[in-house]
Amino acid sequence: MGTRLGTVSLVGAGPGDPELITWRGRRRLAAADLVLFDALIHPDLIEESPKHAERISVGTNSGCSGRPPDITGRLIEGARAGLNVVRLMAGDPFLFDRGFEEVEALQDASIPFELIPGVTSPLAATAYAGLLLTTGERSSSVAFISATQSPEKDRSFTEWQRLATATETLVVLMNTSDLAPLMQLLQHHGRPGDTPAAVVQCASTPRQHTATGTVATLADLAENSRIQLPALVIVGHPACVRERFRWYDVQPLFGKRVLVTRPSHQSAELSRALREAGAEPIECPLIAICDPVNSGPLERAVQELGTYAWAVFTSANGVHRLFGELSRVHKDARQFGNACIAAIGPKTAAALQEYSIQADVVPEEYRGEAVAAAILAQGPIAGQRVLLARAAVAREILPQTLRAAGAQVDVVAAYRTESLSTQHMYRLRNYLEEGTIDIATFTSSSTVSSMIHALGADVVSLLEPSCVAAIGPITAETARNSGIRVDVVASDYTVEGLVDALRDHYTSA
Repeated sequence: MGTRLGTVSLVGAGPGDPELITWRGRRRLAAADLVLFDALIHPDLIEESPKHAERISVGTNSGCSGRPPDITGRLIEGARAGLNVVRLMAGDPFLFDRGFEEVEALQDASIPFELIPGVTSPLAATAYAGLLLTTGERSSSVAFISATQSPEKDRSFTEWQRLATATETLVVLMNTSDLAPLMQLLQHHGRPGDTPAAVVQCASTPRQHTATGTVATLADLAENSRIQLPALVIVGHPACVRERFRWYDVQPLFGKRVLVTRPSHQSAELSRALREAGAEPIECPLIAICDPVNSGPLERAVQELGTYAWAVFTSANGVHRLFGELSRVHKDARQFGNACIAAIGPKTAAALQEYSIQADVVPEEYRGEAVAAAILAQGPIAGQRVLLARAAVAREILPQTLRAAGAQVDVVAAYRTESLSTQHMYRLRNYLEEGTIDIATFTSSSTVSSMIHALGADVVSLLEPSCVAAIGPITAETARNSGIRVDVVASDYTVEGLVDALRDHYTSA
């Protein structure tokens, strides 16, 4: 019996924002064995595919030369090998793209396929720039036009005689054509020069750039604004409503490049929150979460869980590491017995809930002193055993306070933090030396220490041009003790609190 044929999914990835892919498209990507993706696909979407999947870039940026890859050949080869193949295409695969050619090739080869549409660049550009596509009675018809030929070919394209005035709104997708000849062409064929017009570059991304004017003035405005192609041109009444309907590029963090220093497995949460605020996250993990040097204490603590009166967690990492050990020895949350559970904050409490554990104590202030006070408020703990599962190196105020109250505290290293690799060290220095980082974020004292280790005495001067933000007072104190200026400290010591504090900082600036 031969190998079962795989299926090829042609998936529209949307125009730029990685969250604009459809639910179905994301599910297909998460199950892919082979992914062939365009050059403009957001890197976060590629990471949605499984670690075992082969990922192949098959696109080039506009203006780049080189032999085009054999896309259809790879699609057919992968499907014949029984793989789940995803062809990830920018925007929608069938709006001025080569999706039709690839489908024809799959049909000819008798390969099963499915078509999953994507958010098109016209829809994204108008929505994210506040331009709209139609405005009721004043604009109720739209034409999408591709102007990817040379200006000479555009002039000879006889359809312009009808297209220039065929609908109330024109949306022109431009790749390599010049904007000025196109605007002249529209006027030549009857579109009035005072018709509102706009051009949008890098739609739905923090690099989005928009200029508005008229058909007669747009080319000069775009040149003065340094808007480059590829871009989208909107001609018609919807182009004049931008000041009323702008929402994306007026956010206080819009366009800010933000250094995200969290460990790789935790950076997605902060990056997502920053993108929603219009910022561009630049991920450069300063630490990695690793197994403790000696796993013996953690193994013993798991075996003795039922003997503890309290189990205390000061991070989600501590929770996941302890439950990882429980799983390794084929045990579960029942091992806690009657122990009370304390979590330093809501994120740690949420990590416990993933394992069906409800924290008994979560203080309002997310620091060790508050955890100790909340536990002591529950009643005397003299003579009771307390398990504190945490990082190998951490502040001692929590166990010291509990011991002073008479508790027997077992401090167990559930994990340790390790400084960034040499590769990341060079990346970090390059980012800061380029001067393009607007905001540097620190989400723990460990990230501060790792940056100091990486940059040495240069850390203060390299961070000087950037706004420095800390997730809480402990992290801020670590930075300040090393001479680093801290501009923003979150009052709510969470990722959401950090982003809110940055919004407030730039709103009041």
